[in-house]
Amino acid sequence: MENLFQSILSFQETLHPLTYVGLLLLLSYTGGHLANALKAPRVTGYLVAGMVLSPSVTGILTDSLVWEELNAVTHIALAVIAFSIGGSLEWAKVKRLGKQILWITLTQGLAAFVLATLALCVFFVFFRCEGEISHCFRAFYFPMALVIGAICAATAPAATLAIVHEYRAQGPLTSILLGVVALDDALTILLYASAVGIAQSFVNYEVPRLLETLLKPGLSVLISLALGSAMGGLVRLVARRVAGREAMLGIMMGVILVTGGLASSLEAHPLLANMTAGFMVANFVRHHEDLFAVVEGIEEPVFGMFFALAGAHLDLKLMESAGLLALVITMGRFGGKLLGSRLGGEISHAGPAVKRYLGYALLPTAGVTVGLVLEAQETFGSGEFTRTMVTGVLGSVMINELLTPFFVRFALFRAGEAAPGLLEKE
Repeated sequence: MENLFQSILSFQETLHPLTYVGLLLLLSYTGGHLANALKAPRVTGYLVAGMVLSPSVTGILTDSLVWEELNAVTHIALAVIAFSIGGSLEWAKVKRLGKQILWITLTQGLAAFVLATLALCVFFVFFRCEGEISHCFRAFYFPMALVIGAICAATAPAATLAIVHEYRAQGPLTSILLGVVALDDALTILLYASAVGIAQSFVNYEVPRLLETLLKPGLSVLISLALGSAMGGLVRLVARRVAGREAMLGIMMGVILVTGGLASSLEAHPLLANMTAGFMVANFVRHHEDLFAVVEGIEEPVFGMFFALAGAHLDLKLMESAGLLALVITMGRFGGKLLGSRLGGEISHAGPAVKRYLGYALLPTAGVTVGLVLEAQETFGSGEFTRTMVTGVLGSVMINELLTPFFVRFALFRAGEAAPGLLEKE
């Protein structure tokens, strides 16, 4: 038996990464189909298929594949998803709902940051601090709570868009939801960069330099907006000279990938840059519906690969060491999103359905959250501080990925914006 196991491992190591890309496509389709048969969102099926392949379950996908060799799949998928979200923000909708989108973005992001940070501070004081509480709290647990709290402001654009498209949702709540998701990344990036700067000051016993802390992320956001606008302008120039669906798909994918790649090279934000490019195309390019139609034609397999790979990142062993911490992070974030979106809706005089249900649709978190916590790992090194933080955040992502697709679906159907009869047909 041991020899057979070794032979399987040896054979597995010889397989080209493209083999696993094909496997992700095939099994994500199967998982999505089974999820629909069980009246669950397809996203949940994709995630479960990925978990089955993961290193912590069957080991078909190894750690090196999940975290390194298949990274291009994640980057491509997020670029396409971000572009599509930007394209959903037509100026007429933004102008009509702009006040509500801005207020809700601010209140739900800040509330998630504040409540998650407070919940973690209480948890650390009562369950983790030993001996001299003031020292361990100031130099270790408070900085960690601050960074995790900032990461909690993020909402996963991929899960949100996948479920909106699956149920063909349209209406005020859907428009505000996509607008908030588009702006939420920029807010999260600013909060995260500020929190990291302050956390480093506490860890190193220095006075926080707020201006310096805010300047770099602010500049990155501006670069992202400028790059996205320029690439949107390029599409406007090129689109009128391209004929044929296949040629247009090549042009659009080229623009999306170049935008994401340049943003990464400039240390800007690929998601924000592609959202801006999508917004520019939707509002300043004639017949933009045809352009987005060719991109939408490939979205389903892109969603499948992305979420299956996201599911493969979820390590079930983490729940043994970080179960309670992950639960605290999840509950603090959920409370902030729900209360903050309700507060923003009240301030901006949003409709009853938006105030009541939007918060549930803002609960998913995945790619951006994982990316930021791994970036924090590089910033703070590989000590106990980082291991605890990464383990807790990834554990909370696991909880979110499995539960929140149902919350998004609940919000869309309760608001009456999902296509009639879809739930019954599943």
